[in-house]
Amino acid sequence: MSTALRPAAKDRTNRENAVDDRPPHICVCVPTYRRPLLLGSCLCGLKAQDAKGFSYSIVVADNDVLQSARNVVDDARRQSSVEIFYCVNSIPNISRARNTALKHARGDLIAFIDDDETPHPLWLTGLYATYVQCAVDGVLGPVAPDYEGTPPRWLVESRLCERTSLPTGTPLSNVRDMRTGNLLFARAIVLGDEEPFDPRYGRTGGEDTAFFQKKLEEGRRFVWCEEAIVFETVPRERQTLRYFVRRAVLLGATAATRERRLGLSTIKSVAAANLYAVALPFALLLGYHHFVKVLVKDCNHLGKLLAHLGVKVVRERSST
Repeated sequence: MSTALRPAAKDRTNRENAVDDRPPHICVCVPTYRRPLLLGSCLCGLKAQDAKGFSYSIVVADNDVLQSARNVVDDARRQSSVEIFYCVNSIPNISRARNTALKHARGDLIAFIDDDETPHPLWLTGLYATYVQCAVDGVLGPVAPDYEGTPPRWLVESRLCERTSLPTGTPLSNVRDMRTGNLLFARAIVLGDEEPFDPRYGRTGGEDTAFFQKKLEEGRRFVWCEEAIVFETVPRERQTLRYFVRRAVLLGATAATRERRLGLSTIKSVAAANLYAVALPFALLLGYHHFVKVLVKDCNHLGKLLAHLGVKVVRERSST
């Protein structure tokens, strides 16, 4: 991608700086829940950002009424020249935590990163440069797994922990490629939204999918930045088949809440669930990692179908 600003991007930059000569400000929002060690690593990475062409601050939204993140934030604040603000959301709900962070954020741009992720030093710079060059409403980037210990071979070969990878500047139109764990967007796109992240998905997951679906329907444009990478810690408790099966069932059940019970998507899930079930023994012959991938896909569709029947095998996501 050319480094020269497109005319639309120049106009946007001029508008942002029309009031004064200060550079644009990015507020990085970090929702957290009882993961102080991981949060500490995340904040270390955020404090070390090589900011070019903008200033930035950090807002940590603690989703724990016991304020387990307060000491970590206080320690980080004492050792940083970057402004770090701490706030508490007393009801465990990831959507409410994200909304609380947004209410305390300042600046023209908002970034989101998860508390179990550590950003590359050029993370924000990459997101911001792509935002300006492409003249869009938001930019997303890749999330690479950082395994605790030596992961099982089937997990690495199945690539279940690997996320989307696309050329920088690629437009995004499928919510399956869009998550809030690595995101930058113009604050203007949430102005007027009392609760940009729907609390109904705050205990099950899927709040980011609902957010992006709404914004795409509003005509907002998002692109990809492959260089703006963050690394997600994958603890040992997430390196089990049970974890991925449980997550797949819950994601399927959550998807069912956004779809009509007798719609085309349900028909497709009925067909897919049967096809994947038949394919399981053949996948096993090809290798255990193939079996796992097919099983997880099957469980996703089964979770959706069971939810449509009023049966929810898994009701909340794990806090790990």
